[in-house]
Amino acid sequence: MIDLRRYAWLSVAAAIATILLKGTAWWLTGSVGLLSDAIESFVNLAGALMAVWMLTLAAQPPDAKHPHGHGKAEYFSSAFEGFLIVVAALSIAYTAIDRLLHPRPLEALGIGLLVSVAASIINFATASVLLRAGREHRSITLEADAHHLMTDVWTSAGVILGVGLVWLTGWIWLDASVALLVAANIVWTGWQLMGRSTAGLMDISLPAETIDRITQRLESYAASGIAYHALRTRQAGRRSFVSVHILVPGEWTVKRGHDWAERIEQDLHGVVPHCHVTTHLEPVEDPVSMDDQELDRHPA
Repeated sequence: MIDLRRYAWLSVAAAIATILLKGTAWWLTGSVGLLSDAIESFVNLAGALMAVWMLTLAAQPPDAKHPHGHGKAEYFSSAFEGFLIVVAALSIAYTAIDRLLHPRPLEALGIGLLVSVAASIINFATASVLLRAGREHRSITLEADAHHLMTDVWTSAGVILGVGLVWLTGWIWLDASVALLVAANIVWTGWQLMGRSTAGLMDISLPAETIDRITQRLESYAASGIAYHALRTRQAGRRSFVSVHILVPGEWTVKRGHDWAERIEQDLHGVVPHCHVTTHLEPVEDPVSMDDQELDRHPA
């Protein structure tokens, strides 16, 4: 598999650049909205560094203690980033409420907005690259980082709008109000990331449309006297796992049954690229073959 850490390092570089730009914008204007944007960029940096670490761990080959590989490490990255997002949101909300209670005029708004726009362009470009790479290589770490950066783009747009309205109307309270909306949006993003990560750690099955394609392919063997049951799937980072019991006529030789099992595994690889397929042969006429449809086989 391709080394995805280079994309994570791109995210690190983008986070550092936006921290400098947004920090400058906040220093010039004193806007709590722009400060909230800068704080979220620190979250982006922490998440990107975590992504580098977890992608490094996930790329390690299977070993004696981890025979299925280390792919689930990616879920720790997205969960960690989700946690940091929530922490940042609470910090933003606290600062915004304090500014509502103690208003302060904003300065150098034009320059501050231009600097913030430049940071948003960097985030948008980086998020586009990460999202494309994440979908192409099935990396939840890159997808989570991309969605977070894209949320940062929309957040920045809201902050810029708030600061712009202050500039036009003179209503200072709009800046802090927009910052509170930013905090709420960040919390929602963090919650979604943690939920998706939890689902992956709990061995969530492959998407319904993927399972439909698998079952359609398995059902196509019925004309050859082959049935199936106990289909189970799960996702572990970039790798998918599929296990299924293949029911063949008991009169078949071991070699004939094995040849069909190999063919079925290759066909399923075509349906779900980069998946690990495990098949188990059973005689279709034997009632005992139907005893292990559940995850835990009941004793006879």
